[in-house]
Amino acid sequence: MVFSYYPGCTLRTKAKELDRFARESAKALGIELREVPEWQCCGGVYPTPTDAVATRLASVRALMAAREAGTDLVTVCSACYNVIKRVNEDMKNNKEIRNKVNSYMKNDVPYCGEVKVYHYIELLRDVIGYDELAKKVVNPLKGEKVGAYYGCLLLRPGKELMFDLDVSFTTQEETGERGAKIAVYDLDPDYVLEMDVSFAKTPDSDRAKCADMSKGVMIGVAPSLSRDLSNSLIALAKTENIPYQLEVMGGETGTNADTMSVNKSGAKACTLSIPLKFMHTPAEIIDTEDVISTAKLIAAFAMKGGVANG
Repeated sequence: MVFSYYPGCTLRTKAKELDRFARESAKALGIELREVPEWQCCGGVYPTPTDAVATRLASVRALMAAREAGTDLVTVCSACYNVIKRVNEDMKNNKEIRNKVNSYMKNDVPYCGEVKVYHYIELLRDVIGYDELAKKVVNPLKGEKVGAYYGCLLLRPGKELMFDLDVSFTTQEETGERGAKIAVYDLDPDYVLEMDVSFAKTPDSDRAKCADMSKGVMIGVAPSLSRDLSNSLIALAKTENIPYQLEVMGGETGTNADTMSVNKSGAKACTLSIPLKFMHTPAEIIDTEDVISTAKLIAAFAMKGGVANG
């Protein structure tokens, strides 16, 4: 399997080891990365003006080289990915930009966004697949904890880069859910997993409306939530042996999920909550095992492709 490879400036200077690791890992996975000949710096920042022709040329030249080679294009640098993929979308969908660039370059065959642009992570996920990737692991580094930071350039804008998963931290939930309204209107998601805390049982609580601490994530079930999504998460928790319990609510949930499910074109929504004792006091208590089960369910949902494979 052959791909055109665009290393970019940083991987040729400050990140030479990342370039080497990417090439060697691809080789071990049966991927041949052919470096784009005479590539030029993409500029590092996407040019927003539609009349900015010159700043799009390096990206288009790299894309045309991949087209001539009969391959798709892959890059490791998130900045290069952001610029090249967005320019590719311009050439595919924006007639004004496409005509200006092709006219300036005097291309015999106009470039119209035919090449698919991959980030290396997408290559591992969509082309190799996680199951095949796992088979190639020599040293699994069990017990090591890694915090992944992807950054804005890899994920935004979501409609163009389409990395499928957006994380939104919102404010003012209890004063009209204003932050959620703005976030979901901009993202326009298909599915919403609303992360929250909910009441854990205490001696003075209504035990029918509360959950047990240390027994796992609370999966919401309510008229305002998607029953399909709730059932999918329940089935996924069972398949992955993730401890869970149900949080059954009448009417609305009192969370951002109520707004997120109906804003703009609407989305299938479900709440995932961590049981919490003594909510809204200085002595709030949670069990870290419940946090872990919540995180595992979110990760499983993302890794398994959402409802389609849940």
